[in-house]
Amino acid sequence: MSTLTEAPPALDSGSRAPRPVKRERRRWDLTAVGGVIALIFLAPYLIMLSGAFKSRPEILKVPPTYLPAEWHPENFLTMWGTPETPLPDNLWSTVVISIGGTLLALVAAVPAAYFTARHNFRLKMPFLLLVLITQMLQPTVLASGLFREFVTLELNDTYLSMILVNAAFNLSFAVWIMHSFFSAVPKEIEEAAWLDGCSRFDSMRRIMLPLVWPGIVTTVVFTFIACWNEFAASLILLPTDTNQPLTVALTKFVGQYDSAWQYVFAVSIIGILPVVILFALIEKRLVAGLTAGGVK
Repeated sequence: MSTLTEAPPALDSGSRAPRPVKRERRRWDLTAVGGVIALIFLAPYLIMLSGAFKSRPEILKVPPTYLPAEWHPENFLTMWGTPETPLPDNLWSTVVISIGGTLLALVAAVPAAYFTARHNFRLKMPFLLLVLITQMLQPTVLASGLFREFVTLELNDTYLSMILVNAAFNLSFAVWIMHSFFSAVPKEIEEAAWLDGCSRFDSMRRIMLPLVWPGIVTTVVFTFIACWNEFAASLILLPTDTNQPLTVALTKFVGQYDSAWQYVFAVSIIGILPVVILFALIEKRLVAGLTAGGVK
């Protein structure tokens, strides 16, 4: 008696072919849409970069040109010696104020966020809400009061005044960001460190800070960008040209009857480059920090 076995039906290759094709087409469609969206957001920066290499008459030419008819890379050199403002001093002021304000905000925010995350006290939520409300007060509103206060303290027109202002107005954001990261760390990890003989300060320094490294990086990035872009308080508290940051110095090239637009574009490019480079460098540390401390 022979047993007949039927061969399995052959798979129709044509029925499975459309699926990879559809996936590939969908991937390319999403790539094209993402490219268009990226081009829309990058268009102002590309126009600014193109204008930095143009002469002033070409920038004011009607109809405008997208690419320079004659390239002027010397704009990035001559802008440093223009009579409008001392740009080297302005760049140095921006770096000092931004780094100082970021470090001061971080030094004050880390212990405050650690304390609010690890201690339950009666006025905990009102305190955090009060810290959050201070974020609503912009330097523009308090500029006149800050000016009189720093004049009384004889700190007006100094780097220290702007470092204090930038740190104060970014402190609430830093505290809330760090508070959420400290709260996410289980208390048992810190209690185990205490059993091993670590003090509270040592456990925070050696155990907690490495675990909340992504929060520290996030706080540093956003605080530094906010300090770098600050304008209103610097305009009032720093009247001397050599002490003003780039945000204020940029306005010196725009006059009532004449404007050096080629220098405006060039200074703007110089102003955004450090922030872009910083974000690109710290983003890698942020991604690496997301898994740091997950496995011991």
